[in-house]
Amino acid sequence: MSMSITEVELPRQSDVSDTLQATSPPSFDTTSSADDLELIAVVHSLPVGDSRREAACEELIRRYRPLVNSCAQYYAPSRDIVDDLVQTGYVGLLSAINNFNPDVGCSLPGYARPCILGEIKRYFRDKRWPIRMLRPAQELRAKVQRSEAELTQRLQRTPSDQEVADSLRLEVAEVREARRVDRAFHALSLEAPFSGAPDAGTLADMIGAEDAALQTAIDMDAVWEFLSALPHREQLILALRYYGNMTQAQIGERLGISQMHVSRLLAHALGYLRDCVLNPD
Repeated sequence: MSMSITEVELPRQSDVSDTLQATSPPSFDTTSSADDLELIAVVHSLPVGDSRREAACEELIRRYRPLVNSCAQYYAPSRDIVDDLVQTGYVGLLSAINNFNPDVGCSLPGYARPCILGEIKRYFRDKRWPIRMLRPAQELRAKVQRSEAELTQRLQRTPSDQEVADSLRLEVAEVREARRVDRAFHALSLEAPFSGAPDAGTLADMIGAEDAALQTAIDMDAVWEFLSALPHREQLILALRYYGNMTQAQIGERLGISQMHVSRLLAHALGYLRDCVLNPD
């Protein structure tokens, strides 16, 4: 079932501290025979930590546990997060119990339901994204999902990107962007196998390690920029020395010059390139 993971405002109620002061009667009924309003009066009249207040809260939570479970089941995309949503829903129920004002006129379950749903939606917005996405992107994803569900039911087939875009008055590129956002919501573990085969590799196997020769390649690229400015003979000497792995004596024999002359030419070429790389300006 499609849903919109957006924040909702909790119903605002007026402050009831003036009407429920600590002028409590000598005893309170916090058993299952007490109605909601009696239990709410206990919660609002007694300080936090009082055993009677805690008993009243526990009774109200027990009564509306099915409401919390219903809201959690409605929004759970899979069974593995139902427990998390139930715990989140209890936060909304406690908020409703603490803020409910019977003078407004609505019932506790009528007030508690949007509080519970609001907490669950905030949980999806803030906690369930493995990769943090911007709020507009999350809302776009929810709109596209809702439109796809409606079109699938009406057309009796999976709608195309163009049909979804037309129904929402969007560009096709925006629909495809929403699908990419949805993939971020279902990120895979690096230990996830490629297939069900026993010797299947994992996603982590596809991540490259740091290449020790990378810095060398960067340095060589910088050198090549200035290499053409050297005389041809010095370029040849550098090539024979560092690419041909020849000694200075072998280079001198090949070029018909002395080993000492090769050494001077090599030192000049390296000095020139070093100055150009370190001081390009």
